[in-house]
Amino acid sequence: MSGEHDPNCIFCKIVRGEIPSRKVHEDEELLAFHDIHPWAPVHFLMVPKQHIASMAQVDEHHAAMLGRMMVLASRLAQQEGCAPYPHGGFRLVVNTGDHGGQEVHHLHMHVIGGPRPWLKG
Repeated sequence: MSGEHDPNCIFCKIVRGEIPSRKVHEDEELLAFHDIHPWAPVHFLMVPKQHIASMAQVDEHHAAMLGRMMVLASRLAQQEGCAPYPHGGFRLVVNTGDHGGQEVHHLHMHVIGGPRPWLKG
């Protein structure tokens, strides 16, 4: 499903403020918030406010928004405590579909970083 919101989607509920979150960033198009089960010292999610089920549903109309997510990831990662490149850094993960490990079917990017050992996957 792609549309403005999915009333049953947990991330849409977070976007609407129905479920509290620890916000990292918010603008008219994107919301970033801390993961409730972090894998690393820095672990937050970036989601589009529009409900897009997964990367499998994006098309050329989403290119600018996806580009903003990629650009914003670096600034927010450092803001949240990741040391700068090249000795620091972070990982970006977008799981897609059941075989790709996607648990919540609303497009989201994990931004994961901080000192190792946090190798989980």
